[in-house]
Amino acid sequence: MTRAKPEDDEYWNSSKFKAFTFDDEDDEFSRLKESKRAVNSILVGDYDDDDDEDDVERVSWTGEPVGSISWSVKETASSIRSGSEQSFPKIDTTPSLSKQGSGYSLSSLFKARSKPGAFQSFSESFSDTSTRTYAPELRKPRSDGKDFVSDLSPEETVRRMQKGRAFSLEKFRSLQDKLLLLDEAVAVYDGNVITAVLIYLKRSLSKEILFRELMARDVALRHYVHYLKEMGEQKLLVELLKALGRTEDMALIQYKEHLNIKDEGRRRDFLKSCLSLPFSHDDATLVQDHYTLLERQIIIEASDKKAGADIFKKFPRKASILNMPIITTLYYSCFYHYGESEGTFSSPSNIRKTFRISEKQYILTALGARAKLKSWFDVDSLFNTKNWLGYTKKRSPIGFHRVVDILQKNSAPVQVLQEYVNLIDDPEIKLSVALKYKCHDIIINTYRDLKDRQQLTVYGEKLERGSVEHRKIQELLNSGQIRWKN
Repeated sequence: MTRAKPEDDEYWNSSKFKAFTFDDEDDEFSRLKESKRAVNSILVGDYDDDDDEDDVERVSWTGEPVGSISWSVKETASSIRSGSEQSFPKIDTTPSLSKQGSGYSLSSLFKARSKPGAFQSFSESFSDTSTRTYAPELRKPRSDGKDFVSDLSPEETVRRMQKGRAFSLEKFRSLQDKLLLLDEAVAVYDGNVITAVLIYLKRSLSKEILFRELMARDVALRHYVHYLKEMGEQKLLVELLKALGRTEDMALIQYKEHLNIKDEGRRRDFLKSCLSLPFSHDDATLVQDHYTLLERQIIIEASDKKAGADIFKKFPRKASILNMPIITTLYYSCFYHYGESEGTFSSPSNIRKTFRISEKQYILTALGARAKLKSWFDVDSLFNTKNWLGYTKKRSPIGFHRVVDILQKNSAPVQVLQEYVNLIDDPEIKLSVALKYKCHDIIINTYRDLKDRQQLTVYGEKLERGSVEHRKIQELLNSGQIRWKN
């Protein structure tokens, strides 16, 4: 039920709580004094209720100890209004929870007093170690918990790395912690994680310690070697292989450095210095050949630049011979220097002998070069051999069907093609090659030798009537001296 108007006035005038007014009274300051009275009524029943400003400054109306962060914010606002009042020094504390997160009441701050009737100031209770145990325990920030990357164990760090979450390797400072981290990365068989840890170890450990520990960890060692190769850190890789006793691998890594040298003279000198490296027997031979080839190419290049022979005018060089493979060098020699004496560096026979080129490879290379120049006499000389009676006979280590293919690609005349098609021993292969390149005389003679009248008739129908080849087929079909199989 609602009260009458006189009763309302009596209620508000007698109550220690006041209704909302639009007066300029300092609301905050009034609440502080009211809170002080409430505290005094709890602790000491007969405590004198005065309005001393020092008493007000000992407690805030929220029940928080003087000096807490939340009280200091409000106290600042109050001290601005009461400039003549004495302010309390600020105390550095850790961040506290909001007042909603605390279950402590104002009265709980005053429990366990040694003197029940006496009153202690809030500043004294705040500094008293026995009393501070009654203050609300502050929640640790999230960064102090397990989710913070600086508190993670090696297992948890590796797990976060695998999942692509934030992580930090800087907390692993001791050698033992770093090795535990590496072993954990190897245990999960994740190459990206292993490489990331190795990069950190490379940055934070000396080379000697890192190499020593990698010797006992094959998986990590292989990843580290691959990483150094991909990053092009050849110097460090050579040091690692040398420390591991892998001298042949170290020599090969050093040898590959020649690829980064552009000047031919410096590259030749570098290759010469590589001859003393501990290569295997086969690798040492190849490095020696490489050095010899480059040295010879430099001599040939310098000579041919000044050459005024007709072949250089008719077929100008399209590229330099420097740094070309041995077969390309042989082709160049067969093209521009064919027929030179064996004593010259540019002679094909000299190159063949120096670099131990097989007969088959030499024939293929020289045939391509001389057929390109349409030098059919030189082509014949490649296959001419003499027996012990002095008779000349053509012999090919690559098979005459391959010779025909090369000649046809270089637009050899029909007569030249037919000559080499006839040298094919196998009748079926000979017929197949003749049909492919339309060597009519060889096809007709092959069908005649096979006594295959039917195939000869079919082939004659494909030829132009009245041509020389067509008339030849008709004469053979009408001949009674051949005993046909069909």
